Amino acid sequence: MGTFLGHLLPGLALASLGLWHITNILRVYFLKGSGQFMLRLWYPLRCPLRMLEHLELILILLFSLFAILIQIVDIQHPHFFFELDNVEHATMFFQLVMFTSFTLFAELSHLSETMLGVSCILVASIFGQELFLLHYHSTDHVGLEGHYHWLMQLIVCVSFLAALYATASPSSFPAALILSTSVVFQGCWFINMGFMLWVPDFVVRGCTTQAMIHSDGMMHGAVVCETKEAESRARALANLQFCWILSSILVFIAWSCVAFGRKVTQRRQSLDYEALSSPGAHDPHVTVGLKQIQL
Repeated sequence: MGTFLGHLLPGLALASLGLWHITNILRVYFLKGSGQFMLRLWYPLRCPLRMLEHLELILILLFSLFAILIQIVDIQHPHFFFELDNVEHATMFFQLVMFTSFTLFAELSHLSETMLGVSCILVASIFGQELFLLHYHSTDHVGLEGHYHWLMQLIVCVSFLAALYATASPSSFPAALILSTSVVFQGCWFINMGFMLWVPDFVVRGCTTQAMIHSDGMMHGAVVCETKEAESRARALANLQFCWILSSILVFIAWSCVAFGRKVTQRRQSLDYEALSSPGAHDPHVTVGLKQIQL
């Protein structure tokens, strides 16, 4: 994963997955209300083709298998290679394979509600092992690169804690929203790291990218700053990027909440108006019934 594409592609996948979950979480919450909200670890695709209902799980499974394959197989000269850092990356994706395989089997066997707790534990395990392998990575990320990875660990830690809380309280709307938000944040931070650490034009002034050829034949790189002042400035910029990305995500979520809330409110007002305008709406018994429903 120590390449630009190795950060861009997983980042896009995580950000898209998180946005998909945020949209569905808000839709379900505002339609059903807080009393009937329940955590879902995946959301079916609403389309005429029933075979695409489990598309989310299938895409995650295929992407994870592909990611594992390119971590342990040299595509240019087809043969297996087991570099320690690549095996660690493959292990992270293997947790996703375990979760999606189990959840897909539970759905097809009509055991999804019974096995929800187990699926939640698997999700918590994904983030827990990701955090563990990031913290004790065989490749020591030092300097500016190490600072970006340390900030990444903060995001994964939030994902892990939110997953644990959601496992214990699956009806918690804040836990579900924080979990999905942290997934979007992970994706955006992966993308940001790809640009800031592996694209020379984006490297902070006073720092340079030192490219090197890895044993897999791909170009890797590490950012080296010329002076301590340049490194301090680069770290400060990374901190600002962290705050800016988080703020942008929160602005999007706040705007989405307002949009969904207004849409649902307008729909309810329209239904109330139709009920009052329908024949028998002036019947005292019907009026009392409507008031009780509104209460």
